[in-house]
Amino acid sequence: QVQLVESGGGSVQAGGSLRLSCAYTYRTGCMGWFRQAPGKERERVALKYTWGGTSYADSGKGRFTISQDNAGNTLYLQMNSLKPDDTGMYYCAAGAMSTGCTDNWGQGTQVTVSS
Repeated sequence: QVQLVESGGGSVQAGGSLRLSCAYTYRTGCMGWFRQAPGKERERVALKYTWGGTSYADSGKGRFTISQDNAGNTLYLQMNSLKPDDTGMYYCAAGAMSTGCTDNWGQGTQVTVSS
């Protein structure tokens, strides 16, 4: 079972930036970021596939970038132009494409964006 440890969350003002990091023990076919706001369901933010492809939720397109350092076993999420609606717990996830990358989860890192 792959182990995932997130870091990089924090509190920023609207318009600011944060970079989340996820250290993992080994790469899987699909890795990505999800988030959960208070009172809402967990939602996909961005996914990265072994073959290099990426996918983004509409809410983050043009503002978020997912990347991966395979040598360092780290997955990143660069978030720019943050909005209060981006507030939530951000989770790193890994797994198979068939399960939508949801086989394994990290503990999460909190992102709070103030207006």
